[in-house]
Amino acid sequence: MEAKSFWVRLTTLVFIIRGWRQIEGCLEQERIALFQLKSFFDHPTKLKDWVDMKGTNCCQWERVECNITSERVISLNLNYARRSTSNGYLNISLFLPFEELKSLYLGGNKIAGFVDNKGEKMQPILNLEVLDLSSNLLNNNDLTYLKGLSSLKSLNIGGNQLEGSIDIRDGERSLNLTNLEVLYLGNNFFNNNLLAQLSGLFNLKSLYMYNNQLKGSINIKVLNNLTRLKMLDLSDNKIKSLQSPHDGERPLNLTNLEELNLDSNSFTNRLLAQLSGFSNLKSLKIGSNQLKGSINIKELLDSLSNLEELDISQNEVKECVPIKNKGWCDLRKFEVLDLSENALEGTLPSCLANLSSLHYLDISDNQFAGKGASTALANLTLLRFISLSRNLFEVPSIFISFANHSHLKVLLGSQNKLVKEPTIQTWVPKFQLKAFRLSNCRAKELHIEIPKFLYYQNDLSIIDLSYNNFGGKIPFWLLENNTRMEAFLMKGNSFMGRFNLQSHPNPDMSVVDISDNKIQGPIPANICSIFPQLFGLNLSGNFLQGNIPPCLGSLNTRNLLLDLSHNQLSGGIPEMLAQSDSLRFLRLSNNHLSGKITPTIFRSSSLYLLYLDGNNFDGNIPSIDISTIPSYPLQDLDLSNNNLSGELPRWIWNVSDLKALAVSNNQLKGLIPMELCYLDSLIILDLSKNNFSGPIPSCFDAQSIEHLHLSKNRLSGTLTNAFFNSSSLVTLDLSENQLTGEIPYGIGTLSALSVLLLKANYFIGEIPTEMCQLYSLSIIDLSQNKLFGSIPSCLSHLTLQPNYEKSSMRVGGTMLGGIMDRPNYFGMTEFEWSTLRGSMSLDVYPFIENQMEEKVDYTTKRASYTYKGNILELMSGIDLSCNRLTGEIPTEIGNLSEIRSLNLSHNNLTGHIPSMFSKLKQIESLDLSHNNLIGRIPIQLTELYTLAVFNVSYNNLSGSIPSPKAQFGTFDESSYMENPFLCGPLLHKNCIDLDSPPTVAPNTSNNEEESGLMDKYVFWVTFFVSYVIVLLVIVLILYINPYWRRAWFSFVEHCIKTCQYFIEDNLLRFPIFKRSG
Repeated sequence: MEAKSFWVRLTTLVFIIRGWRQIEGCLEQERIALFQLKSFFDHPTKLKDWVDMKGTNCCQWERVECNITSERVISLNLNYARRSTSNGYLNISLFLPFEELKSLYLGGNKIAGFVDNKGEKMQPILNLEVLDLSSNLLNNNDLTYLKGLSSLKSLNIGGNQLEGSIDIRDGERSLNLTNLEVLYLGNNFFNNNLLAQLSGLFNLKSLYMYNNQLKGSINIKVLNNLTRLKMLDLSDNKIKSLQSPHDGERPLNLTNLEELNLDSNSFTNRLLAQLSGFSNLKSLKIGSNQLKGSINIKELLDSLSNLEELDISQNEVKECVPIKNKGWCDLRKFEVLDLSENALEGTLPSCLANLSSLHYLDISDNQFAGKGASTALANLTLLRFISLSRNLFEVPSIFISFANHSHLKVLLGSQNKLVKEPTIQTWVPKFQLKAFRLSNCRAKELHIEIPKFLYYQNDLSIIDLSYNNFGGKIPFWLLENNTRMEAFLMKGNSFMGRFNLQSHPNPDMSVVDISDNKIQGPIPANICSIFPQLFGLNLSGNFLQGNIPPCLGSLNTRNLLLDLSHNQLSGGIPEMLAQSDSLRFLRLSNNHLSGKITPTIFRSSSLYLLYLDGNNFDGNIPSIDISTIPSYPLQDLDLSNNNLSGELPRWIWNVSDLKALAVSNNQLKGLIPMELCYLDSLIILDLSKNNFSGPIPSCFDAQSIEHLHLSKNRLSGTLTNAFFNSSSLVTLDLSENQLTGEIPYGIGTLSALSVLLLKANYFIGEIPTEMCQLYSLSIIDLSQNKLFGSIPSCLSHLTLQPNYEKSSMRVGGTMLGGIMDRPNYFGMTEFEWSTLRGSMSLDVYPFIENQMEEKVDYTTKRASYTYKGNILELMSGIDLSCNRLTGEIPTEIGNLSEIRSLNLSHNNLTGHIPSMFSKLKQIESLDLSHNNLIGRIPIQLTELYTLAVFNVSYNNLSGSIPSPKAQFGTFDESSYMENPFLCGPLLHKNCIDLDSPPTVAPNTSNNEEESGLMDKYVFWVTFFVSYVIVLLVIVLILYINPYWRRAWFSFVEHCIKTCQYFIEDNLLRFPIFKRSG
């Protein structure tokens, strides 16, 4: 009893002492030193509890760890704690007070070097065991500050600007880091010479050299001294071989190496024969290399008899041989096998069934096929993870192969062939899945039902049935059966009915996506109580009605992403939702929302992306004061297609992080604010279809802006000083304004310009040849102006190649992590989760794609079309119609083989239609109408098999129209009307002999060949000119020569008298000419 009492007293005394020490806190000199560090590590939120208040316990500060006994600081985590955009130089003497510091993390702080006010180098922290300097701006000279850190066991200097080689061995000038056990050198610029410098690190256990400049053949044998090395990562280099021609006969002796990562290099099939020195290797990654065709599995088995994990993904392997005799049949120790993204095909080999220890199998992204159950898969009963995605399997029928797999946790079968199941379920699974993904499958039948085995699942965390066209009612029973569901993904099906939720809460639900279905009725009022932790909700593309539930603003989550667009919702934006501190993404586009926009939504300190376009909001855009909001986050703002009026509020041009602003198709007015020019982050600006007036600000030359739409306003003035210092501008749309003057020659400086739309203004002058320097240009519309002169022949220099940049869009959504962060929960090891594609295949991205898609209006095929996405990438065209252009069409235009639309109509062009136009193999619309073109229509144009619209009406063409074959068989009389000398059955005019080929000399030019009959206009002009010339020549001769002049008048007098005598002698004899007596 006394002994017990003694221990009670002793324990109480210890607690009293520790409590006293806790009240006393950390050492004052360490607290002061920490606060001095805060001036360098200045992030406003990372170290917010580091305060300069005497007596505060710094051991309780964020990112600080102290020894529980001595209360001395032993660990400082300052990773990414500096916000300054400029490079910084860290004073290492600030660490002098931390005498017991063991771990120091300084990664991601833009540290460009060190300064040492007291000449201590790293002496203050000689006992340091862990040092992280990754993701900074250090160079080789900065590493001298590491000299003397002989206690260091883990060093991370990855992601800096280190290059060549460094000497970290024991020596006079070296760093003497011989106790290192873990060394990170990745993401630098080291070369092959570094390997030899590492041979003195006898205690090294893990070495990471990924993403450097190792290339060609490397001498891996120089690492033979690293006898304790267990992990070696050489991925993301350009290594071709592990055997250097200078190796000699010394054998490879890395017998303790267990993990080898050679991913993303340039290894070929010869690699397999170079692995004989890794006898204890258990894990081998050789994905993303140049393995092709057949690989010899026997070579692997002979060299690596202890291998348990093999990744040969992302190669071009077609088969693994031999199939028998030490082929697949002997891979009995394998626990992990990743064959994804290769060229394997056919049915799964039956020998695969011998991999009885296998628990992770990924054969996705191949061309495996199969109907019904697979014997090979049925025998792999230890499987916990299986991915069959992106093959040719018939699903869900192949899933019966896993009926007895009681350990199975993850089953992935997306992008296969979806077939109908039997009416009656014929098997009952023994497994309880954590994750099941079956999306984007191809089905021959419509509205197939979801797999029946799901009725037996009650432990699902992720269910993804998106884009399969499943029909019937939306399967909310899955939520009732699986109460720990985290992601419910049903996007892009044909589910219908009302949005009715279960009555009991689901506190784990994070993401619900039932967009693009046929759901009707209101959004349930209890959705927030059923899913209190929801942070991703996508209900877009349905037929939902009613008001937006205000409770969505009270969801208990850090980041809320909400997409309710493309429905029939009414009312306004709930004030509670607008006030939410967690709202990060809000898309309410294309509903029936109305009224004035609440100013509160624009005052949000968390909202990054806001899309309110396509509604009936009216009134002015609210004026607010954002100066009181620190780090105002708004990046995308789309208010287009509403009924907003007034002017742009001043606060918009103070949003420094704004990347996209769209207010098109409203009733906004006033001048375009000059201040918009100073938004350095702005990429998209769309002010089109409003009533903006005045000149275009001359400052629009920001280097960030890519897409500028100012069409259909009342802008005036010239383009003399606007735009022409912007090297990033891809789209420039100034159509349908009142702009005047010439197109500036400076347009040639817009090197990235791909879309130029100046339609329907008052531009005059010639088309500047500098436009030909814009090699990215693919859509040009200069129609309905007053341009004159000839068409520049240099336009043929444009490539008109498909261009991703012109269709690029703002996808500003944020990937939300944190849902799938527990590998053991899904039956996977850390290796499978982090180094294979385990976590990748389970990632759930609740952000919404295509928020602000680039769109371009362009007229072709007699109609105006809106191009976007992939179609915009491929579209190319030139429209110079409705101007005053003269001269002939340059034959070089025929070299624009990628052009899809060419409109030269309503000009004063002359000459012939170039036969070179037959090379426009992609042309879909060719309009040359309302000009003064002559000659025949080249018969070679019948080779244009993509031509959908052809118009040469209202010209002076002649000869026979092309024979009605291929595409020309689809054109009617309107394509040729008002050409008086054209003939053919379609025009109800016989060509007689005009279709017969003319007889011409062998060297006749193309112009003569195309001329045909003489044009009527040319005939009369030639006749008149010749007559006048002859008359003038006669007058001139008579004036100069008196003899000929007398002779001429004598001849004329003689002719007159002769005629007189003829009349008197002959005509007057008739009674009608006799006088009456």
